[in-house]
Amino acid sequence: MTGAALDRFAETVLRRRWIVLAATTLVMLAATAGAGFVGVTNDYRSLFDKDNPQLAALNALEANYGASNRALIAVAPPTDTVFTREALRAVEDLTREAWRAPHAVRVDSLTNYSYSRAEGDDLIVRPLVKNAGSLTDTELERTRVIALDAVETAGRLVSRDRKVAGLVITFALPDNPDAAVVEITDYLNGLLDKARADHPDTAYHLTGDVPLNRAFADATVDDLETLVPIVLVVVTVTAAVLLRSLMATLATLAVLMFSVNTTVGFAGWLGTVFNPANSGVPIIVMTVAIAHSIHIVASTLAGIARGLDRNAAISEAIRENAWPVFLTSLTTMIGFLSLNASDSPPFRVLGNLVAFGVFCAFVYSLTVLPALLSVLPLRAKALHQGQSAFFDRFGTFVVGHCRVLLWCSAILAIVMVSGIFRLDLTDNWTKYLGERYEFRKDTDFVIDNLTGIETLEYVLDAGGRNRIFEPGYLKKVEAFAEWYRMQPEVSHVEAFSDIMKRLNMNMNGDNPEFYRVPDDPKLAAQFLLLYELSLPQGRDMNNRIDIGKTATRMTVALRSLTASAQRGLDARARAWQRTNAPGLLTTETSGVSIVFAHLSQRNIESMLTGTIIAMALISLILVFVFRSLRIGLISLVPNFIPAAMSLGLWGFMVGRVGLAGSVMTAIAFGIVVDDTIHFLTKYLQARRDGRDAPAAVRTAFRTVGYAMWTTTAMLALGFLVFASSGFEVSWALGLLVALTIFLALIADFLLLPPLLLAVDRKKS
Repeated sequence: MTGAALDRFAETVLRRRWIVLAATTLVMLAATAGAGFVGVTNDYRSLFDKDNPQLAALNALEANYGASNRALIAVAPPTDTVFTREALRAVEDLTREAWRAPHAVRVDSLTNYSYSRAEGDDLIVRPLVKNAGSLTDTELERTRVIALDAVETAGRLVSRDRKVAGLVITFALPDNPDAAVVEITDYLNGLLDKARADHPDTAYHLTGDVPLNRAFADATVDDLETLVPIVLVVVTVTAAVLLRSLMATLATLAVLMFSVNTTVGFAGWLGTVFNPANSGVPIIVMTVAIAHSIHIVASTLAGIARGLDRNAAISEAIRENAWPVFLTSLTTMIGFLSLNASDSPPFRVLGNLVAFGVFCAFVYSLTVLPALLSVLPLRAKALHQGQSAFFDRFGTFVVGHCRVLLWCSAILAIVMVSGIFRLDLTDNWTKYLGERYEFRKDTDFVIDNLTGIETLEYVLDAGGRNRIFEPGYLKKVEAFAEWYRMQPEVSHVEAFSDIMKRLNMNMNGDNPEFYRVPDDPKLAAQFLLLYELSLPQGRDMNNRIDIGKTATRMTVALRSLTASAQRGLDARARAWQRTNAPGLLTTETSGVSIVFAHLSQRNIESMLTGTIIAMALISLILVFVFRSLRIGLISLVPNFIPAAMSLGLWGFMVGRVGLAGSVMTAIAFGIVVDDTIHFLTKYLQARRDGRDAPAAVRTAFRTVGYAMWTTTAMLALGFLVFASSGFEVSWALGLLVALTIFLALIADFLLLPPLLLAVDRKKS
């Protein structure tokens, strides 16, 4: 739009301000009505695409071997051993009550472990512990020896130092698991409350997939209920302090609330379901939306301070800022829309909703804001003149020291960017939630004292029906399991070959020499049939053997490993298998852990494309807008370097970044371009008015320096609020974006002007 068109637009809005306010309010209320339809999911699988190959492998595993939704309860008695009557009775009572949990299909514990032994020609299968309170000292010692010697229990259902016992509950969740997860976790928490009352000296710790789902839902609700009010207070206080005008602050907050309500309501009408990865949509919209208003409000206050009447100051502010605000809105939307390249659906939802919110903020800042500024009793203090004088002096300083600033900025950038090489692009999903959550504390305890909860699941192919009993196949499985047990990252391995070795020993008079793979496949099949017939209800072998007996399942429990370490371990395992047991692995490795482990890598790869596209589009826009390839390319320098610097600093300080790092650059780049656009717009306007380069730099600082500082402060503080989130992806993303925004302001103040002076002087 031309200046004349913008003047006519501003005149129309101001003349019909009450109609504008009424119409926009009705639109906002209509959209807000959909907020009640926004959902919150507790399903961690919502983080993954349906065509994710690792998730597909996990779904196939569950289809053949039953559900893998589990909860693990660790029982830690006050004594140095769980092999006491009191401790075993606590585990026994808990096992009995766990069977009554909603949707429970299997319970495995130290006490109900199906211990098999020979008695003449018969195979006797009994729970390891029965009536724990009446066990003799001899029976307690026998139980200890059996439990610590059995590979099925040691390191899984009892710690190898015998101090902690474990209980694993498997659930079959319905298609819509959210309500079921709440029902299950409520039952388990009630069960543990009762257990703590009955055994007050015993500690209980709950972890696993199902409690993780509930913890995710709690984290989402916590962020929505606590972070939104915090950022609202932060933004309000910051705006009031920086603008020094109560009425201007109220008008700005009105635009903010209009934008957030419209966005959340729109999300509800679309049936959006939030999870921890995208629950920050209202906060980001709130933070980004206020930046658009600040430039218009600051210009209006500056105009009033110069003596213009209120409406004339508002019209001038619209004329000067409408085009830059449009450009900044466009670049911010492109940055967030690039999240559609993400491999994780919640980030795509985040990108689309924030982009919509930015569009709403642009519309409301040119309609609701000027109308409110015209209605409210707006006053401007003389402070704004002092602020302009300060930035005029600052501009003079930058012009006078441009060469030194250019070299210092270059050296600082090189040093900070070098930290990227120290950065490990990885995640650890067991640490996604902060230590404020009991789930995280319980998980850490279980990993440190009992077993790993991160698992790799393998389907080991036998090559045909009933071929799982072939000695050659069983020996391959045995060798693969033993290789894994030798790896320092592994805490426990559960393999079908262990069961067959134990049965072979049982059926040969419990002679330890026969603890090996059976030589006769027909005899091995008979052993297994006899064993299955002897098992109690709910303790079948369907979770380890497929229905056609063409493959078996091997579960590898890991110590706490990063995503990259898990992928590396799996790659080593597959390399070993190709050399030593060819044909054993024909499908993708599955399990919750490996799905998470591949998510960050897949997201980094997919977002690389999205970020490049976004940067290319924004670059083309800048070149087109400034009508200069040279200026357009220069404008990229203070926007690209801050993202690299923040990642480098993160590499020095933290050393690890995962999902947050994969989307940060795209988000931050779209935001930090805003200040560059405003600065360059004022600079080029001054150049067209006949000023030389140094004078144009000082003019840009004087006219938009304070607004740039104000918007940066608000944006940085808004994203810093994410640091109080209990979800690692959220707080890491917030800190990285806030750091990038702050560094971008420094680059716009200390790097961009020297670059412009160097280029423009040569051009002159």
